[in-house]
Amino acid sequence: MKVEHQGGCQCGALRYRIDAPLTDIAHCHCSICRRSSGGILTTWVTVPRNAFQWLRGTPRAFASSASCTRYFCGDCGAHLALFTSLSPDTLDVTVATLDEPDLAPADRHIWVGSRLSWLTVDPQLPEEDQELIP
Repeated sequence: MKVEHQGGCQCGALRYRIDAPLTDIAHCHCSICRRSSGGILTTWVTVPRNAFQWLRGTPRAFASSASCTRYFCGDCGAHLALFTSLSPDTLDVTVATLDEPDLAPADRHIWVGSRLSWLTVDPQLPEEDQELIP
């Protein structure tokens, strides 16, 4: 699997690089992700914080809860990353903003207690009521 990955927002104001394998990938069904993204779920890849670098631009930040800060483009509004103090050595990056999102298939569902009742995506994947944080 490729070790350097890049991505960015829709308008190009923000670009980032990840220097790590894409191995911890989850479909999140929480209501906060739905409201933050405007989507019915958000797929995240969790990477070591020191493997992530902004290449262009400075994201806007929003504290969406006591433990989470979300990063987005102040121009086009794209939601790119999330930091949680519950896991301070990692950063979650939205798979949809990767240049090659096909390289990052999900390996599980998280926060399934909040899943929309009519949504079925990747039913063969394991599910967690919340997210198990190491």
